[in-house]
Amino acid sequence: MTVGLPGRGYVFWSVGCGDSTTIKIDDGVVMQVDIQHHESAEDDDEPYHPVVDRLVDEVLPDVDGEKYLAAFALTHPDKDHCKGFAELLERCTIGELWFTPRIIREYENDEELSEDAKKFCEEANRRIELNQGSAAESGDRIRIIGNDDILDEDDYKDIPDDLKSRPGQSTTVVDGVDLEGTFRAFFHAPFGDDSDGSERNKTSLAMQISLTEGQGEGRLMMFGDLDYPPLKRIFNYSEDEDKAWDVFLAPHHCSKSVMYFQEEGDDEPVLKQDILDLIEDVAGEEAWVVSSSTKVPASNEPGDNPPHAIAKEHYEEIAPSGFLCTGDNENSDDPIAFEVTTEGIALFGSAADTGESEAAEAVKDARGGSESTGVPIGFGRR
Repeated sequence: MTVGLPGRGYVFWSVGCGDSTTIKIDDGVVMQVDIQHHESAEDDDEPYHPVVDRLVDEVLPDVDGEKYLAAFALTHPDKDHCKGFAELLERCTIGELWFTPRIIREYENDEELSEDAKKFCEEANRRIELNQGSAAESGDRIRIIGNDDILDEDDYKDIPDDLKSRPGQSTTVVDGVDLEGTFRAFFHAPFGDDSDGSERNKTSLAMQISLTEGQGEGRLMMFGDLDYPPLKRIFNYSEDEDKAWDVFLAPHHCSKSVMYFQEEGDDEPVLKQDILDLIEDVAGEEAWVVSSSTKVPASNEPGDNPPHAIAKEHYEEIAPSGFLCTGDNENSDDPIAFEVTTEGIALFGSAADTGESEAAEAVKDARGGSESTGVPIGFGRR
């Protein structure tokens, strides 16, 4: 069944407890942040969405005779954030990979990883070799996001500075094309002191994505699997415009660790109302919290994995327009989508415009038009 998507906006696929967010900058310019593709989702009675199939068959444009994904960003290499990456890489051209220095550490340290995470690390390091001294072409491009001393080591120090983004910086460039006035990514984390030795979740990529259509704007905040300490740091120190949100993707699939934390001397995690107040203070007039998870239960037992009922309750208190969950309708795999128009951002419920904007044409022009290069390695394959 074909699913109508916005011409410009955000799409949260129903994938259970995992993240799969599609950012449609334009019908011809698409970014994917994390992926969880269940092969079983191809069955009609499975309530999860076959994300790779949907992207390749219906969403991604054809460029140079290949399906083309402008960028894939991985918040962190947990299985529920990269399942299906190997298949996606095989079935389409990925112009640019966005990742944190943790990917380099995982690869060097031979950490225990899922097969898809290993494939991502291999692909990222293949591209790193091609971006020494000067930026590579589409299909081999990278952006490394976060502070980490490892980037000063000999194997990485020659990567051009404009391919490295630190917390507090932003970019309007996707796969070599400047989309200023349409797209902006502001990077919040990972911080340098969270990169080496921290558990993987604490090294998650955190960013605000803004899409603009004329005078209309929609801002999405994404934090991977971060918990209270780094989130508090982000909301304490970032400027209001860089942490403002119209859509807030609940970190770690609606985990209570966002607002419950056990300080030294505490007997158990306690509610940190300060982070909830900080998040609420920068919400748009119409703004939604989205949980990419299974349906949130009415209550939880101690030790339960996310989603957590108590987190949902707190989000409902601070979300001006309400709380939405990708798993709420257990009889449907329809995604939750938002459209950005000249009027601003709104929930999307109609078929997407199939026309292409200037942004899409700009990407095609930068990649040499529609003529095939005939060089498979230029499309990110060995």
